[in-house]
Amino acid sequence: ETEPLTSKKDVSDCNKGEDCKENRLLVRNPKSALRLVEDGNKVHPSQGDKGEAAQISNGYSGVQSSVPCNGMGEVEDAQCTAPAATTTTSTTCGAEGQQQLIELEDRETWSKKIDFLLSVIGYAVDLGNVWRFPYICYQNGGGAFLIPYTIMAIFGGIPLFYMELALGQYHRNGCISIWRKICPIFKGIGFAICIIDLYVASYYNTIMAWAFYYLVSSFTAELPWTSCTNAWNTGNCTNYFSKDNVSWSLHSISPAEEFYTRQVLQVHRSNGLDDLGGISWQLTLCLLLIFTIVYFSIWKGVKTSGKVVWVTATFPYIILFILLVRGATLPGAWRGVLYYLKPDWQKLLATEVWVDAAAQIFFSLGPGFGVLLAYASYNKFHNNCYQDALVTSTVNCVTSFVSGFVIFTVLGYMAEMRNEDVSEVAKDTGPSLLFITYAEAIANMPASTFFAIIFFLMLLTLGLDSTFAGLEGVITGVLDEFPHVWSKRRELFVLGLIIICFLGSLATLTFGGAYVVKLFEEYATGPAVLTVVFLEAVAVAWFYGITQFCNDVKEMLGFTPGWYWRVCWVAISPIFLLFVTCSFLSNPPELRLFDYNYPYWTTVVGYCIGTSSIICIPIYMVYRLIITPGTLKERILKSITPETATEIPFGDIRMNAV
Repeated sequence: ETEPLTSKKDVSDCNKGEDCKENRLLVRNPKSALRLVEDGNKVHPSQGDKGEAAQISNGYSGVQSSVPCNGMGEVEDAQCTAPAATTTTSTTCGAEGQQQLIELEDRETWSKKIDFLLSVIGYAVDLGNVWRFPYICYQNGGGAFLIPYTIMAIFGGIPLFYMELALGQYHRNGCISIWRKICPIFKGIGFAICIIDLYVASYYNTIMAWAFYYLVSSFTAELPWTSCTNAWNTGNCTNYFSKDNVSWSLHSISPAEEFYTRQVLQVHRSNGLDDLGGISWQLTLCLLLIFTIVYFSIWKGVKTSGKVVWVTATFPYIILFILLVRGATLPGAWRGVLYYLKPDWQKLLATEVWVDAAAQIFFSLGPGFGVLLAYASYNKFHNNCYQDALVTSTVNCVTSFVSGFVIFTVLGYMAEMRNEDVSEVAKDTGPSLLFITYAEAIANMPASTFFAIIFFLMLLTLGLDSTFAGLEGVITGVLDEFPHVWSKRRELFVLGLIIICFLGSLATLTFGGAYVVKLFEEYATGPAVLTVVFLEAVAVAWFYGITQFCNDVKEMLGFTPGWYWRVCWVAISPIFLLFVTCSFLSNPPELRLFDYNYPYWTTVVGYCIGTSSIICIPIYMVYRLIITPGTLKERILKSITPETATEIPFGDIRMNAV
């Protein structure tokens, strides 16, 4: 077939197993299976194809498309498109065809490879690396904890991290629409992910608002949490860093703790979750400014956010290095390091240590939030996502380990100044470790104002790129699922999403907002994300097929994943997730914050919030089976069979992967 693409050929010939060319549109018979080779841009038929090979001129770019058809599945009049030749292996009717046409437009890609790497590192390295890992490490055996942590990373965290990057890069879709190409009945996972991301945005940014409040308060000659002479201080305030001889009693409260609880959070004006009190206007303004920064960083897509992360992802490492050097020179720093790393080998026999190691590596790397799928979908098809997974996950784990030295050198200094054991100083956990203990230590260093400013700037940048990522997971998921509605209105959709997140954060801005943050952190995301990733791993390895998935990886990278990755994806990683989920559900955490013990009904509320996201999965499964025609067996088979093929680019040509 050497006639030009502009030549006419009767449309009826298309039904006889041959190719049809009309109005510069090259249509391949649906029964034909094509195999592309890059050299010469030749299209060769498979063994079952009776047609001859078609040579596509280099002046045209072959791109997968859909051809409108009537109710009987017959090809109607071919539409004249742009001067690009089009090769198709399937016909599509109605709205689905229109949606695929929109999807096949050129997808936005990262300006540079480093933009993607910094974005993923910025997402994975967040506030939890600074406060959660050091606390869990010394609580679970110090240096001995690194053994279960490394094992869980190798056999659980990194394989799941690699799997999500590969899925997103190959199928080039967000967390919702990607399931059409994998296993449609699990599409509810995408909706669950979006709800979880909204929950996270509702409380995570409030913690950044606290950091922003501290940052603004740091621009003074004397930091406000260094003395007991402020309006918010009580009679129990004891400044043991003062020059006077001060005795520390059981009722003593440091000025840093009173600044955090009585000035920033104002928890003394709330009686608990049943009486949250009013809204703090100071924190509201801080959060409004943070969401404004977030909006103008992500409203245009990865082209703009990829530039912002050059600052937000690299700045924390500069500050960590400065704080590490400063902490190492403080008196008593060695006591903190010794306490951090001294191994307690007996701890390795406790099940909860392994559970904590699995949970820490999982939540640190962050699969299951739709972010890795979204970010990888903007990669070039042949990008080496295998190398990216190893590099970014390694950087994340090393950052957690180094952050422990940054924290514990200062805790050793605190213990030295208080003349107490490090274990007494390190009782604060979570945000309190940063906003009370570390803030107090900084306040009593030389050049305290400088170190306070850069420290809280670091916390802000650590949180910002994680927020960029979480919202991008939602944005990409919705825009890919409803391209005909939102593809040209991204700025408007992002604005609406930011407003929803801000309104959802109002409960965390109340005087009892810290109690809400703690509840959401423990129940709204933990078990829900674990469940989501467990089902995702099962759907990919057992329904989509581990062989098919490995073939997809080979299409991109040129090599097939080895047996280690296959075993992890098929068995070890799902077992790893099931182990952590069951451990959490069998032994839910008893929540306590400051002097407030959470009542039992808050546990029920927490589980209801967590269930509200994952309930989307069974609901969509039922909905899918109801709307699918045929017998029950036929409905199930159709629901677990990919609906649409994934296009594989070969040079300028894109071809369906069937």
